[in-house]
Amino acid sequence: MNDAAVAVIMDAVAPLRILAVEDDPRIRATLRLALEDEGYAVLEADSGESALELHSREDVDVVLVDLMLPGMTGFEVVRELRRASDVPIVIVTARTDSHDVVAGLEAGADDYVRKPFVVKELAARIRSLIRRSRGSEGGPDAGSSPGGPPVVFGAVELSPAEGVVRRHGEELALTRTEFHLLCELAENAGLVLSREQLLERVWGYDYFGEARLVDAHIRRLRTKIEEDPSEPALIVTVRGLGYKLVR
Repeated sequence: MNDAAVAVIMDAVAPLRILAVEDDPRIRATLRLALEDEGYAVLEADSGESALELHSREDVDVVLVDLMLPGMTGFEVVRELRRASDVPIVIVTARTDSHDVVAGLEAGADDYVRKPFVVKELAARIRSLIRRSRGSEGGPDAGSSPGGPPVVFGAVELSPAEGVVRRHGEELALTRTEFHLLCELAENAGLVLSREQLLERVWGYDYFGEARLVDAHIRRLRTKIEEDPSEPALIVTVRGLGYKLVR
């Protein structure tokens, strides 16, 4: 067996790597043990600064970020990670203020869980993120994006097979979650999709009370594709029902 074949096999059997950013050593240890029981390899960071340094030299599949960190805040960590990478990010927070959760999502996180969390639920969220992440490598998977030629709406051109979105001819930097969300809306252009439908189709689960997850990502998408995000003309809100993409 040649070296290339061995490398492929090793990649297939290697555990997925989670970077857990948490300053409380007890919570961090508990999280590591629980995720290791789920089959993940866990890298630990006790501050935002150490997390960014670790991420810069290690390949990780998902990052878990506590919002309440000493020094650099969790919001800053998410923004810095997002500038450098499209790695899936889950914010973990004990805060009850929904504004903090929305701010974390709008900083670039893909999902969130509240403390105290159920490990099985967190593991399910991680699996969903990794499925979408791996489906996007080399272009999104057929099950989560439209096929055929590029889709054009306004000044935006969506090329699902390439995994690329352009506006006025310039490529946009979208996260994988934003890309999948736009693909789902484009595949159903002109039709209203409820938040629950978008949660199930894009995030891969139906979880009561997560409407803000969809809303935050819609707002982020609008800032990237709309001429005037405060007066959206492409992704419109249908009051009481959901969202639709207008071509």
